[in-house]
Amino acid sequence: MIDLRSDTVTLPTEEMREAMCRAELGDDSREGDPTVRRLEALAAAKTGKEAALFVTSGTMSNLVALLAHTGRGGEVLLDGDCHVLRSEMGGIASLAGLFYRPIPSERGAPDLDIIGEHLSAKLAANKLGTALVTVETTHNSAGGAALPLDYMAKLRALTAEKGVPVHIDGARLFNAAVAQGVPASEIAKHGDSVGFCVSKGLSAPFGSVLCGSAAFIEKARAYRRMVGGGMRQAGVMAAAGIVALETMVDRLAEDHRRAKRLAEGLHAIDPQLSDPREVESNIVMIEVGHTTGDAKAWMAALGAASLQCGAWSRKSLRMVTHRHIDDAAVDQALDIVRKVAPTFRPEEKVLRRA
Repeated sequence: MIDLRSDTVTLPTEEMREAMCRAELGDDSREGDPTVRRLEALAAAKTGKEAALFVTSGTMSNLVALLAHTGRGGEVLLDGDCHVLRSEMGGIASLAGLFYRPIPSERGAPDLDIIGEHLSAKLAANKLGTALVTVETTHNSAGGAALPLDYMAKLRALTAEKGVPVHIDGARLFNAAVAQGVPASEIAKHGDSVGFCVSKGLSAPFGSVLCGSAAFIEKARAYRRMVGGGMRQAGVMAAAGIVALETMVDRLAEDHRRAKRLAEGLHAIDPQLSDPREVESNIVMIEVGHTTGDAKAWMAALGAASLQCGAWSRKSLRMVTHRHIDDAAVDQALDIVRKVAPTFRPEEKVLRRA
């Protein structure tokens, strides 16, 4: 079975398993776990921030950031198809108590002019104060697009004029950095805070890290406890995160290359399935709206042929490359699509009925 559902299916490396076995441990919610503290210091250094906080997931990272930045009040400006709105179970409203305003976007980048229209430094007679602007890079729903650095700089300048903080949902921050040929800190500098996962393409089994100023992280640590995220001997998991940051970042370029190769192969099978020009990192979106089957039908047919992927919408699939997918697996995946695709071609349906 070729599993292209997500890079979250990656298993820890042997070096990670060994590090987890020998990790120095303590109580992270009391005096502190020394291995967790090492991971947090490393994450802060990688992102150019003063401090960091180890949390269970990217969703918790975003929730804690929302709470720490806003104190449960005000309006958040964000892309309408970002992870915070699409995949986090409404926590921004039900848990963080925030009003959110979706901003029209292009490939995950919210329109700066429209952001400027809605930015408000404080509560006014007819306008809710802007508590936070949040962006996502790489952007999941935009097919792994990395927000351009000049865009990030313009956003930072725009929000700074109003004194509004920016949070970067960088679950795949290091994919964005590798795709753009820059250190992660060059992206993170455009935000007051940034969160990233070690449990996706970096292959650790658990966790995310939220980074920001020392004062921000102190508040975030309190909110982490509030939402049930306090941990004990978490160094067992943090040890794998340290190995991930030290050894797994550069190899992300292999995943990007294979995603491009996958998209090119899909395009050769049917030009409407995928546009290789839109593949910037390790995510490939596959459009099936022009075929006779919806995404669930395609997913079932591919799965029956030993290729797992995800239905992203009624008319689109998502495939994600990762370290368990080599060139041979890409070739095999394309062979499977090549065999399955005729099932969903309108002309093939007509021929079979005839």
